[in-house]
Amino acid sequence: MSLTVRVLLGLVAGLAVGFAVNASPDLRGIVPWIEPLGSIFINAIRMTVVPLVVASLVVGVAGASDARAIGRVGWRALVLFVALVLAGAVFGAIVAQPILTRMIDPGTAGAIAGGASELAGSAQEGAQRLPTFAQWLIDLVPSNPIRAAADGAMLPLIVFSLLFGVALLRLDPDRRRPIIGFFEGVAEAMLVLVRWVLVLAPIGVFALAVPLAARMGLAAAGALAGFVVLVSAMSVAFMALVLYPAASAIGRVPLGTFARAIAPSQAVAFSSRSSLAALPAMIEAAETRLGFPPEISRFLLPLSASTFRAGSGVGLTVSVLFVARLYGVDLSVAQIATVIATVLLTSFSVPGIPNGSIIAMVPILVAAGIPVEGIGILLSIDTIPDMFRTTTNVTGHMTAAAILSRSRSRALVPIADAPASTPLSGVTNP
Repeated sequence: MSLTVRVLLGLVAGLAVGFAVNASPDLRGIVPWIEPLGSIFINAIRMTVVPLVVASLVVGVAGASDARAIGRVGWRALVLFVALVLAGAVFGAIVAQPILTRMIDPGTAGAIAGGASELAGSAQEGAQRLPTFAQWLIDLVPSNPIRAAADGAMLPLIVFSLLFGVALLRLDPDRRRPIIGFFEGVAEAMLVLVRWVLVLAPIGVFALAVPLAARMGLAAAGALAGFVVLVSAMSVAFMALVLYPAASAIGRVPLGTFARAIAPSQAVAFSSRSSLAALPAMIEAAETRLGFPPEISRFLLPLSASTFRAGSGVGLTVSVLFVARLYGVDLSVAQIATVIATVLLTSFSVPGIPNGSIIAMVPILVAAGIPVEGIGILLSIDTIPDMFRTTTNVTGHMTAAAILSRSRSRALVPIADAPASTPLSGVTNP
């Protein structure tokens, strides 16, 4: 039985057990015994993320024969990221607006909106802790890279890793080669750890799904259930209609091959609600299942997982339109355009925490003139949409990897001095 099948079976089994626990209070005593296994699994993945990201970026930059080539990859990636997020936001606006108009009548909207203020208070407090744009720019350059690594501050750590890799390019090859070899060894050792962790992925996903389903239960009704279904369905539709076809048609990866390869990382993303937690599984899929070049797995995927969120383009847009409908705010075309533009900018600074997308919605709501209290509603029902958003994010990462892998003959250069026998360098694009 393949890893994909085993992980999916673990997810389904965990959800089934969790729903049973929710329906039978006598069974709730088993949750405290199962939940720690999920936490251990996530910790086992996270312990590899920082060294894997740093080592991969350093090797990806310093191992290139020309720093300008890495710059071209970065610019191509940025353009692609913006295009995919923008496509998601436009898709969400066009499809969701007429559906929400029919789905929510004024009476239902008033009843739901009435109980939002209390939960909105905690959301606004979280939003107030978000840095200003100026502070965000300052924080991009870490005063202490070691502390940034300990705090899990990925963007400053990425900036340091990229600058360190560029600095290595200025050294003589004889001085540079041992340092690159060290970081190659770190990255490959982390991948060995990742493969060990992935063997236990079915158990870990099962343990994550049980408490989630036990708390969530099957109780959802009316417009709230409709919103959950709408966001989830639109996330799936965006993957099926945009991301998968783009990987197949532009990236030239057979659709079935692509779907099977990314399924384990999607399952980890779905259960953990964390793109970074799924990064090791994405790298594993890119190198051993899809045969992407090392520039993609070492440089692009860590960068993508830390900054690019295609799912937020769809999810944030639909969420804003939902809140506007609840409060009877009729958005003009100009306001919808403002929402799309703000979603595009906000998606690159979503906090890497549960419900981070909801907290980051505050500036979008303010920009469109929509009551911020609506966040309280979304916080109470965001678990399932967040799972689908994160899964869409991971699918977007792998789609971008497929597309840029295809264009590497024009934009990428090979990693210099990488041993052909290593799993990171001995791959070719299908």
